Amino acid sequence: MQGAESFFFRPETMLDLGRENHSRYISAAPFPHIVLDNFLPEAVARRVAAQFPSPSFAGFHKNDNLHQVNKQSRLQDSYFDGVSPDIRLVLNEFCGMVFLDFLQALTGITGLIADPHFFGGALHQILPGGKLDIHSDFSRDERRLLDRRLNVLLYLNDDWHDEYGGHLELWDAEMTHCVVKTAPVLNRCVIFSTTDHSFHGHPDPLKCPVGRSRNSIALYYYTNGRDDGSGGGGMYKTNWRKRPQET
Repeated sequence: MQGAESFFFRPETMLDLGRENHSRYISAAPFPHIVLDNFLPEAVARRVAAQFPSPSFAGFHKNDNLHQVNKQSRLQDSYFDGVSPDIRLVLNEFCGMVFLDFLQALTGITGLIADPHFFGGALHQILPGGKLDIHSDFSRDERRLLDRRLNVLLYLNDDWHDEYGGHLELWDAEMTHCVVKTAPVLNRCVIFSTTDHSFHGHPDPLKCPVGRSRNSIALYYYTNGRDDGSGGGGMYKTNWRKRPQET
């Protein structure tokens, strides 16, 4: 990436995008969220997707357990060794002031703090047959004594067929039904508020062919305290939930 393209989050466009979508964001069901397509410049998104590490990348750590299967992510202490400069630049842009100001305009949450260590975030990859059960996320960063407020997910899957699955599902607080279901297609960005009841996941096994994977960048944003009553409550760890048809 060269010159002006290196700074693709432009304040004059990002702030307008946030302000124009604020009402849509805060009024969304089942909890505040938004789905934005064509989020990065197309050339940037395609380069990052093409350079996403393969499943055999040594920097990936497998995170399998009962609720998440065939999932791997970048090791927290790897310092992105072996990751392309283009991907590193994108991650840095998501931590920059223009993007933080955009998030504030979009959500109305002030004092947002990025996580340059990408704890639990950065590069996520789900392999064929993998899943991520419905859950709400940990609400507290005990390393920095901060409260988690937002999730930002950028999907990087070109030529993604609907039958592959891997759709992100957003569920109601009572876990009675899925309210929103969106495919993880290339350059789609999903932003949502992190609360005790922001239940989400992709709970059905991935059906993409061998050699394909569900790739994404995950970013989390925090504040120093929260006064909206929307999170915490001692639920500092991931809160896994079952769907009505599950036992």
